[in-house]
Amino acid sequence: MKQIVFIFLLAGQVLQAQTKNSHVVYFETGQYVVPGIETNRLVLFIQGLRNIEIERISIYGFTDDRGSDNYNLSLSQKRANAIKKIFSRFGVDNNLISNVDGKGEVLLRVVSSENLSIIRGLNRKVEINIEYLKEEKKVTDKKQEAPQLFNENIAVGDKITLDNILFETGFSVIEKKSISVLEELASALLIRKDIYFSIQGHVCCTENKRDAIDKKTGKRNLSMARAKFIYDYLVKKGIKRSRMKYIGLKNKYPLGGETKFDRRVEIKINYILKSN
Repeated sequence: MKQIVFIFLLAGQVLQAQTKNSHVVYFETGQYVVPGIETNRLVLFIQGLRNIEIERISIYGFTDDRGSDNYNLSLSQKRANAIKKIFSRFGVDNNLISNVDGKGEVLLRVVSSENLSIIRGLNRKVEINIEYLKEEKKVTDKKQEAPQLFNENIAVGDKITLDNILFETGFSVIEKKSISVLEELASALLIRKDIYFSIQGHVCCTENKRDAIDKKTGKRNLSMARAKFIYDYLVKKGIKRSRMKYIGLKNKYPLGGETKFDRRVEIKINYILKSN
């Protein structure tokens, strides 16, 4: 008995030294009820998180390649929801769960026919990502100061990442706290009428760098929809259409940090009018 206790304590010490941890739960074809053996594995995983300060938990559901996009998106969301319920049942604070998101199907790689069922089985899953609270937490939610968005040294090719223009998961609508930043962007562009630019939309957490599905429309063009949302807003604020264009860059350029910052837009400077 003492030996078993020692092993669990040692495992806890190893986890404390890490900054991230992950777990995968697998499902039967077309099902979102968690199989018994997978439930047991998940419960052990949750128990191993006790006494660890958690920053956030992200839960992402996936399906195999069979079924329509809409069916797979719905099924993957139900799988993610099922996992969240188990976390809640075992006392995990819901406020720690930052994402519960169905991502739809995982693209099937070209494989030999005898491996097809195995690959599909591995794609019927929910991925759980745990980020631990760091001792020196970086302050990333500070309000962006906008007066110097476009300083005098800005040049063609420069990119401006608007950190606090953040989107609701799976949608092209910005979070309420991002509205003030968008207003400041419009004000700066009304002053700098010499700047011509592209609005580049991004998404997070998709397989093979492809685009995500817009949950409002069911179309796999979320990065484009996010860029167009900003474009339409700026048009309403008086920015000339001829000065700007929008483009969706899918999940090709993740930042490598918190996933919420990959649900973003960037402004790329295409041209600056020379003053007479």
